[in-house]
Amino acid sequence: SAGVPVVAPTRMTLVGGSAPVPGLAYGAPFGSFYELYYFFPLVSEQQTLASEQKTLLLVGLVLVFLLAAIAWLVTRWVVVPVRLAARGALRLSTGALAERMPVRGVDELAALSTAFNQMAASLQEKLEELEDLSQVQRQFVSDVSHELRTPLTTIRIAADVLFGAKGEMEPAPARSAELLQSQLERFESLLTDLLEISRYDANAATLDAEPVDVCDLARHSADVAQHLAERRGARIEFRLPPEPCVAEVDRRRVERILRNLLVNAVEHGEGRDAVVTVAADSTAVAVSVRDLGVGLAPGEEQLVFDRFWRADPARARTTGGTGLGLAIALEDARLHGGWLEAWGKPGQGSVFRLTLPRTAGTELAGSPLPLKPDEADFGVAVSPAGQPEAPPEPGSGPEFQPEPEP
Repeated sequence: SAGVPVVAPTRMTLVGGSAPVPGLAYGAPFGSFYELYYFFPLVSEQQTLASEQKTLLLVGLVLVFLLAAIAWLVTRWVVVPVRLAARGALRLSTGALAERMPVRGVDELAALSTAFNQMAASLQEKLEELEDLSQVQRQFVSDVSHELRTPLTTIRIAADVLFGAKGEMEPAPARSAELLQSQLERFESLLTDLLEISRYDANAATLDAEPVDVCDLARHSADVAQHLAERRGARIEFRLPPEPCVAEVDRRRVERILRNLLVNAVEHGEGRDAVVTVAADSTAVAVSVRDLGVGLAPGEEQLVFDRFWRADPARARTTGGTGLGLAIALEDARLHGGWLEAWGKPGQGSVFRLTLPRTAGTELAGSPLPLKPDEADFGVAVSPAGQPEAPPEPGSGPEFQPEPEP
């Protein structure tokens, strides 16, 4: 509008210049026919802004590098020691009792390292004391077991004489002679088991492997269990493949494993039948012993192999077991490079599976038999209440043909 000055940014080439420069143009009308403009160049201001932008960029880069350095220092001073403590704790948990953390300075991390080292030293000391005590205990068991052999032999001779003459005794002395004979047999069994355990503790057990048909071993190992099953009104059913299952094993040790498993199956089978299944593949042979008795509670699958462990201490033994049978059986299986595993459920019985390599010294990759039983394959029906029902007639299994009882 007329008479109103105008201010606007623009660019203009100055006298003597070669390029337009930025600035502000101030214009106003002058009279009726003329307009007066005044141009203010902003070159110095633009240079100042560019300089300030460069300064801000440089300061930003410096701050970024400074923050990175601070983060690196924090990581080095805080995170790395904590990570080292975690690694040390992990190595300590795997058995590296000599693991220690370096202590630097007097801050909280140094206190953490000191506490960790004290804990590791205390743990190492206690474990060494336990190992020494365990070694003394094992040596004591071994020495006592060997020292008892001689007096036990003498007592055994005297007990045999008394037992042979019991027909000439009064009823009370005759009964005492029978009790003495049975308890001596149990004591001899316990002593034999203790000697065998002491051999394993001393790493003196050896393996006498030879090619053996595991099916024959399963039949021959059932003699004692078969007599016990007959007294209970039960039987042992064998499900064996038609072809031999030959493996390089120690006959005496495998028979002992199977004998323990079969006696336990009958002992805890509540008068029900037990099932023995044998199978083999190209690398392994397996034997499973299935009972339909009281079963195992959750977590007892590993405890059952502990020495002198019993699921129910109140249960009366009818076979006079020593409590070392399954512990020795587990050691026998490991000596072969094999597996001895357990499965069970309360009221549904249990399964013990022995898996051995067919060639001595080879490593197992799997088992030909499942550990958890398939009730249809075993010919066992389970009622809705969880109690096993009577099995169907033998011979209905699709995979194995039952063998006659020995």
